[in-house]
Amino acid sequence: MDLDGFENDAELLSSSLPANPTSRDALKYLDEEWYFGTNRRGRWMDLIGDYAGSELFLLDGEALFQSVLNDPLLALGRHDDPSFQNLHAVWLLERLLYEFKFRDATFEIVFWQGSVPSMTSGDFVVASRMLARSMMFRHLLSLTIPVRIFDNLADAEWIAYLDGRKPMFVMTTDGGATTYGDALLTMDANRILLQRVFIFDLLAQGCAVSLLQGAEYRDSKFTGELLWIFVAHILILPTLSLQERARRLDILHPKLQNILMTAFLPSVFIELEHALPSIGDLDLDGHVFVALLAFLLQSPPTTFSALLGEDVVTQLDAVWSSLDLPPIDFRPLAARFPCSLTTTQVKASPIQVRGLLPFTHPFFDDQLAPVHVDAVVETAPTTRMSFNTVFNDNYHWHNSRRSILPPHLGGEDYKPMDERQRRRKLRSDQRFMASLEWQAQTLTGAFGTPIQRQIILPVRSGKGGSKSTTSTKRLEADVPRPNKKGKPEHVSSADKIRQANAAKKQTKDDESNQGWWQEQLKRCLEGSVSHQLSLIDNLLRNKRTQTGWLAVEIRLYLLHLEFSQWIERSDRESLVVRDATVVRILCIAKDAYRQTHLFPTAITLLDSALAAVGFSALSSDLRLSATLVKDNRALAFKFVKVLRSKTGSPVHKYMRIDEDLFAWQLRHFGDYMDRSMDSQTDRRVSFKPDAWQREVLDCLDRDYSVLVVAPTSAGKTFISYYAMEQVLKTSDDGILVYVAPTKALVNQIAAEVYARFKKDLKGKSCWAIHTRDYRVHDPQNCQILVTVPEMLAIMLLSPPLARSWTPRIRRIILDEIHSIGQQEGGAVWEQILLLAPCPIIGLSATIGHPERFNAWLQSVQEAHGFKHSFIHHPHRYSHLRKFTYVLQNKTESPFAGLAKYSDTKRVAFLHPVVMLSFGVTELPPDFSLEASDCLSLFEAFRKFHNDVPFDVEELDPSKFFATSEVKLLRQQDVLRYEGALKTNLAHLLHSPLYTSVLHCITDHLTDPSVRELDLQFEPTAREFYGNLIYLVADLHGSGDLPAMLFNFDRKACELMAQVLLKTLQDAEKTWRSQDAAWKRKIEQWEAWKNQAKNRERQRERQLRQKRDPDDAQFQDSSTSWESRFNPSDPSPEFSFAGVSTSISKEELEEEMADLARWSSVPVWALIALRRGIGVHHAGMNKRYRSLVESLYRIGFLKVVIATGTLALGINAPTKTSIFCGDSAYLTALVYRQCAGRAGRRGFDLLGKIVFYGLPIDRCHRLVLSRLPSLGGNWPLTITMILRLFNLLQGSDNAPVAVNAIRGLLQLPQVGFSSDFGKQQILHFTRFSIDYLRRAGLLDDKGNPVNLFGIASHLYYHEPGNLALVALIRQGVLHRICGQNSRIAAQREFVLLMCHLFGRRYLPRSYASDENLQQLIKKSPSMVILPALPKDAKKVLQQHDRDILSVFSGYAMTYATQHSDTLGPDTELPLSGSIRTRPSSSSTPFNIHLRRSAIDVRVRSLFTANSGHEDTFNTVEELSQTARDKMHLNRYAIPAMTKFIPSKEKSSLVLNAYLLDFFIHGQTAALKKANGIRGNDVWYLLEDFSLTLKTIRANVIRLLEAASKLTTTDAGLEEDDEKDDELDSGYGTYDSGDIGGEAEEQTRLPGVSDEDWRVYEVIHAVTEEFETKFKAMWA
Repeated sequence: MDLDGFENDAELLSSSLPANPTSRDALKYLDEEWYFGTNRRGRWMDLIGDYAGSELFLLDGEALFQSVLNDPLLALGRHDDPSFQNLHAVWLLERLLYEFKFRDATFEIVFWQGSVPSMTSGDFVVASRMLARSMMFRHLLSLTIPVRIFDNLADAEWIAYLDGRKPMFVMTTDGGATTYGDALLTMDANRILLQRVFIFDLLAQGCAVSLLQGAEYRDSKFTGELLWIFVAHILILPTLSLQERARRLDILHPKLQNILMTAFLPSVFIELEHALPSIGDLDLDGHVFVALLAFLLQSPPTTFSALLGEDVVTQLDAVWSSLDLPPIDFRPLAARFPCSLTTTQVKASPIQVRGLLPFTHPFFDDQLAPVHVDAVVETAPTTRMSFNTVFNDNYHWHNSRRSILPPHLGGEDYKPMDERQRRRKLRSDQRFMASLEWQAQTLTGAFGTPIQRQIILPVRSGKGGSKSTTSTKRLEADVPRPNKKGKPEHVSSADKIRQANAAKKQTKDDESNQGWWQEQLKRCLEGSVSHQLSLIDNLLRNKRTQTGWLAVEIRLYLLHLEFSQWIERSDRESLVVRDATVVRILCIAKDAYRQTHLFPTAITLLDSALAAVGFSALSSDLRLSATLVKDNRALAFKFVKVLRSKTGSPVHKYMRIDEDLFAWQLRHFGDYMDRSMDSQTDRRVSFKPDAWQREVLDCLDRDYSVLVVAPTSAGKTFISYYAMEQVLKTSDDGILVYVAPTKALVNQIAAEVYARFKKDLKGKSCWAIHTRDYRVHDPQNCQILVTVPEMLAIMLLSPPLARSWTPRIRRIILDEIHSIGQQEGGAVWEQILLLAPCPIIGLSATIGHPERFNAWLQSVQEAHGFKHSFIHHPHRYSHLRKFTYVLQNKTESPFAGLAKYSDTKRVAFLHPVVMLSFGVTELPPDFSLEASDCLSLFEAFRKFHNDVPFDVEELDPSKFFATSEVKLLRQQDVLRYEGALKTNLAHLLHSPLYTSVLHCITDHLTDPSVRELDLQFEPTAREFYGNLIYLVADLHGSGDLPAMLFNFDRKACELMAQVLLKTLQDAEKTWRSQDAAWKRKIEQWEAWKNQAKNRERQRERQLRQKRDPDDAQFQDSSTSWESRFNPSDPSPEFSFAGVSTSISKEELEEEMADLARWSSVPVWALIALRRGIGVHHAGMNKRYRSLVESLYRIGFLKVVIATGTLALGINAPTKTSIFCGDSAYLTALVYRQCAGRAGRRGFDLLGKIVFYGLPIDRCHRLVLSRLPSLGGNWPLTITMILRLFNLLQGSDNAPVAVNAIRGLLQLPQVGFSSDFGKQQILHFTRFSIDYLRRAGLLDDKGNPVNLFGIASHLYYHEPGNLALVALIRQGVLHRICGQNSRIAAQREFVLLMCHLFGRRYLPRSYASDENLQQLIKKSPSMVILPALPKDAKKVLQQHDRDILSVFSGYAMTYATQHSDTLGPDTELPLSGSIRTRPSSSSTPFNIHLRRSAIDVRVRSLFTANSGHEDTFNTVEELSQTARDKMHLNRYAIPAMTKFIPSKEKSSLVLNAYLLDFFIHGQTAALKKANGIRGNDVWYLLEDFSLTLKTIRANVIRLLEAASKLTTTDAGLEEDDEKDDELDSGYGTYDSGDIGGEAEEQTRLPGVSDEDWRVYEVIHAVTEEFETKFKAMWA
C-alpha cells in the first residue's frame, strides 16, 4: 500500500509483452511491471533483531544450500577441479546456521520440492552439487533445527502451515541480476524467471520475503580401478585426522582428470544420491581420493595391504567380492597416466606477514596480557600532515574557535559579544523560555493533576556535603518504620499543633461551605435533572467539594440525581439502562464511602442505595475503607425514596440486579475496580505507592543501581523525579544525567524538570539540555542534565570533562533502556553503562526476557562497586482493549459534519482469545484478559464443556469467588481468576488434541463483522484515505478522542492530515452554502460590522460625557457574539478541536503567527491545528512539534498523526492509539510502545487500540508477538579505541577514566557468560592499537597525534573517517586540491567525500541502464556517482593489503604463541560434533598424507580441507575461516572493500545525491531522480554538512598546531586569542549557527602551500554546501 506517494516519485520503465514471448521477454516484462518497483521499495533492516524479534521466520532450504555451494573457498562442484570437499561444505552449512542461532533467531528450514533449482552447467558440476545437496540435506535432518518439506506453494499442507504458524518472512533468493541481452542464456532466464514467480506467489500468499542471494545449478558416467580407489578412500577416511585431510589438490594427468570429471565422478555421484537413503553415515573427500589415486599410480609394485593397511584392504575385498567384480590391476592405468611425486610433496611456504609495531602503555599492557604477542621494529614511511603533534581534544568538533572548558577550568577567555549578538541571544533565550514555560504549564502529574513546583534551598554545609552521610540521614528520616507491638504511634508537639490548626481551618471552611452549598442547590433546582447532573459534575472539580461534610453531601446529591433520572426515563426497565445506571451508582457510592467525614445519615442512605439495586452484600466491604464521624447532620435536600420504610424492599423492582453478584461485576464493573497493589502511605511521596514502587524508593535511598521493568501506565514516572530531588537536596554540585532516546522526550523532560523544581544556584543552573542540534543552559554547570545517549557518551569520553565534570555525576537515568537492543545506536547505550561512574536507573516497559538482561547489568554495576536491584512489575494499571476498523470500498454517503453524524458501527472488538487463532502454541508473557474478557471466556468454556479436559464449573465466578474475603471485587482478585483461566487455556494450546475445540471457542468469541473479513485483506491507498474521516468521526461520537494515529512513514502522516483537513473543509464549504441559519448569521455579522463607525462615534460621545466605561452600553458592543465571531474560524461541526481553558484563541493565533514567521511549517499544518489535527514526526519543525505536544496535553488537539516519535515516554495521554497501515517498522517492540500511550494512569480507566488498514492476521501477530531479548552490541570500533587513548592521555589517567575504560574492555554484553566475546574484545583491541600506530594516529606511548581529530570526531562514519586519514596521509587530497582549476578541485573533493560519507546505494533493479537514461534526460541530477579517483582507489587497496598483512601477522603470531591454550580444532560450530580421531596408522599412505598435509595455524582445519593454507585474500575471509577459539570480529576491522568496487558489487551503484545537490542545489530533483524520500532529504544533507565542518575544523586545528610548532622553533610568538564558549565538544547549536566560520581564515605562518591549499578547498566546499543547504530550509 503506497501511502506516501513514493512510487509516484519514480519514473520506472514500462514495456509490453511481445506476441510470442521468450523467457527473456517474460522476465524483462515481469521485472519492469512488478519486480523493479518491489525491489525499490525494499528496506534495509535488522531483520532478526528489530523486525522478526522472537517471531518465527523461514529459511528456503534450497537457497541455503546454494549459498553454501557458491562459497568461493569451497572446493566442490567447480569446473576443472575434481574436488568434493564435503566436510568443508558441512562446516559452512553449520556456520551459517550458527550465525542465526547465535542471534537467538527463531526459524525453521522449508523445502518446496517443486522449487528445486535448475542447474546450469556440465555433468560433473551438476552431479557433484546434486550429491552434495543430498548429503547436506541428510546432515540437516540430524540437527535440532526443524525442517519442513512441501510439494509446492499450492500444497494444502503448506497453506495450512502458513495459516497456522504465520511466519514473519521467507528468506530466499531472487535468482540474481539480469541484463536481458544475448549474454543471458535461455536456461538462466528460465531459472531467474521461475524464482521471480516463486517470490511473487509467496507475496501473493501474504508472506513477506527477504533475500538470501545465491546462484542455482543442475544434472548427468566409469572404470573398475577408479571405483576401487573411490571405495578405498571412503574406508580410509574414518581413520584420518583433520590435520591429515587438510591438503591441497594433487595434480593428475590432464586426460585422467578429464575422465574423472566427465565420466567417472558424475556417474558415481548420481548413483550415490539415489542410494543415499539406504546408506549409513557417508563421508567423501575429493582431495583424499585424488591423493590416493596419485599415490597408487606412482607407488612401486607391491601389495595393497602394505600400502593401505590390512584392515582397509580386508573390508575392500569383502565389498569387491560381494559385488562379483573383476580383480584390479593399476599398471595399465599408471602407464597411461603417469603421475609425479613432487606435485604433492612440495609444501608451500607460509605467507610472509608483518608483525606488530612496538607499543607500551601501563594500563593497556595489563589489560591485553592474555593476548600478548611479540612486536617488531619497522621504519615509518613519510606521509602528509604527519607533524607528530600530540592532539589536545579541547575544542568544539565543528568549530575550531570554541573551547570545551570554561576559563575557570582551564579554558580560554571568552570573547565578549557585541550589541547585536547580545540582542540576538537574548531574543532566542526569551523565545525558548517562553515556550518552555508554556510547555511546563501543560504538563500534569501521574494522576492528571497539575504539577506543583518545589523550591529547593541550596545546601549550605560546605561543598555539597558528604554524599554518603546525607543519603544515610535521608534514609533514616524518610523510610517508614513499623511501630513496636502494642505501642501507639508517637505524635510530636509540632504535629499536634499542625493537626489542631487543620481542624480549625476545616471548621471555618465548613461554615463557609454551608451558604455556598445552599446557593448551588438553588441553581441546580432551576434546571432539569440532566442539567443538574452536568452542574454537579463541574462542582466536583471545585476544591470546596474535596473535603469535609460537603464532599459527602454533594456525592449523595449526585446519587440522588442518578436515581431520579433513572425513574424519569421511559426505558427505565431496559437491561442496558439498568446496568449502565447501576455502574454509575456503584461508582458514586464507592467514592462517597472513601470520604473522610462520613456521618450516620450518609451511611444509611448509601446502604439503602446499594440495597435498592440488590448489592447489600457490598456495604460491609465499602465500610472497611470509610472514615466515620459521630456528629450527624441533616441533608440540605430530600433524598429520593428507593426503599420501602416498613419492609426495606426496593420501591422499584426493576432496579434490582438479578444476575450473580460476581458475574455482574466481571461483566460491567471491571473498569472501575480498585487497582492498587498493596498500596500504603509513604512520607517520601505525595501518593500511596504500591509495594513495588516502595521497593524502588528503598533502593534509591540506599544508592543502589536499579532496573525497573513495568508496563506503560504502571507508575514509573515518579522514579526519575524522586532521584532528581535526592540529588538537588543532598548537594549543590552533584549531577544527575537523564538520558532520553529522542529529542522530543528530552524537551518534555526538561519542561517537567522546570515545572517541578526550582533551586537558586549562584553562577549555575538547576537544569540544562544538551542534544546534537542545540543546548539550553550550561551542560557542565548544572545539576540536572537532560540529554540524548550520543551526547552523554561524548561527554564521558571527553578528557577535560573527565577531570572536572564526570566525577561529580551521582546518577544516570536511562529511560527506555531497551533501546540498547537496537542495531542503530544500541552500542552507545551499552557504552554509557560500561563507562558510567555512578549507579544507574534503567526504565523500560518493553524488555523481552528481562532477567537475562538484568543478569548482565547487575554484573556491570557490581563490578563498578554499586549494589544493584531488579524490580519487575508485570501488570498494567489500565487495560488495553483492541478493535479493528472494517473499511468499506464505497461509503454510504459523503461526510456532512459531526452534528448530524451517525456511528458507522465499523469498529469491531477483538477478544484477546480470538488472537490465539493466529496459530500460537503458548501464551505470550504479557497476554492479559480484562474482567469482561474473563467472563466471556468462561461462558465459552461452559458452552463447549463436553470437549475440554477440565471441570468448567470450578471456574464459575459464583463458585470461584465464593471464598473471597471481599464481595466487591478488586483488580488483584480478577488477576487470580485470570490466572486460573489462562492455565486451562494454555493446556488447550499445548495439545494438538484440542485444536478443534479451541477453534470453536475462538470462533464463538469472534465479532460477526470480523468473522466475515479476509484475514489478509489490505486496502488500497484510495480506500485507506477515503475511510479515514469516518474512523475519526466514529471515535469522536463514542467519546474515544483524543487519539494518536500511528503511521511509520512521515509523508503518509502528512497526507493523512491533509486528507482529513480537506474533507472537513469541503464538507464545511458545502454546509455553509446550503444552511439558512449560517447565512442569516453572516448577514447579521455583516450588518454589525457595517455599524462599526457608528459604535465608535457613540463611544467617543460617551467618553466626552464622562460616562463610566463599565456601563452596560459599553459592554454590549464589546462582548456581543458579533465581536467574537470570525467567519474564517472552523465551525464546531467540522472541527475536532477541544475546548481548553489553558489557551485562548488569541494566544493560539499568536503562537501560530510566530511559527509562520520564524519557521518553515507548512501552511496546511497550521490550518489543521485550528481544527484539532496535528502531525508529529522528526521531519517537522521542532517548535511546531512542541506546540503539538502541548496542545494535545491540554485537550485542544484531539487527533495527532505521528510516527514513533511520540511512542517513547512522551507525556501525551491519549484514550485511543490507532495503527494506520502496516509497516516493516511496526515491530513487536514498537507496537507495545505505541499502544502503551493509550489508557494512561490518572486519565483513563481503559485504553483502546484500533487497527486501521491492517490485515487481521497482522493484528493478531502484533498482539501475540514476543518482545526480543536485548542481545549485546559490539561496543568497540577502531575509533573508539583511539578515543579511549585520548581520554587517558587528556585526563592524565584520571581514576574515573581508568575505571571507565576497564569496564568497557572487561564487561561488554558480548562477553557475558562466555569467553567468546571477551577474546574478541581483546584481539580487536590489540589489533586496533597496531592499526592506529601504522595510521599515524597513535605514538608508541599511546598519545593521539596528527590527524586524530578527523578520525575521532567522525567516529560515527567509520570506516570512512579512517579512509580519509589514509587518503590525506598518502597525498590524494593534496593532489585533488592542488589542481589549477578550483572548481574541478572542489567537485573532485566532494566526489571523494561522497564515496566516503553518506553513501546510499541505488536499488539494483532501479539502476538499470534503460531506466537511468530516462531519469537523467529529465533531471539535472547525474544520479549515479562517478567512480572513485584512481589514485584514491589505489591507496585504499594498498590500505586493505596492509591491514590484511598486519591482521594476518597478528593472528599467526597469536596462534603460534598460544597454541596450547587454543587446543585442537576439531568441532563443528553448531552441533559440536568432533570430526576427527588421533591418527595411529603408519601405512605408507598415511605417512604420505601427514608429510604432504597443509600446516595451518590460523585457518580452520575444516576450511583447510579444501586446500586453503594460512594465506588470506581479505580480512573477511580471515575472520570467517579462522579456527575454533580464534575469535576474530570481521565487522570491526576497518576494511575499505565497501569503497572499492568489485565483481560481486558490480550490480550495486552509488547514489550521487550529495554531489548532485552540491552542483544544482535542487531538493526536488533529489526526490524525483535520485529516489530520496522527501522526509530524509534534510537529515542527509545536514549530516553531510556537519561532516564537512568537522573536517574543516580539525584540519585548521592541525595546521595551527604545526604553525605554532614551526614559529616556536623559529623564535616567533603569536597571540592565539579565540572566541571560546563552554561546550562538550560536539554540535550544540542550530544547523545554521554551528561552527560559523564564514570569514576566511588568515594564512598561518609556517604552513606549506600544498597544506594550506587543502584547507582552502575544504573551506570553500563547506561554505558553498552550507549556503545551498540554508537556502533549502531558510
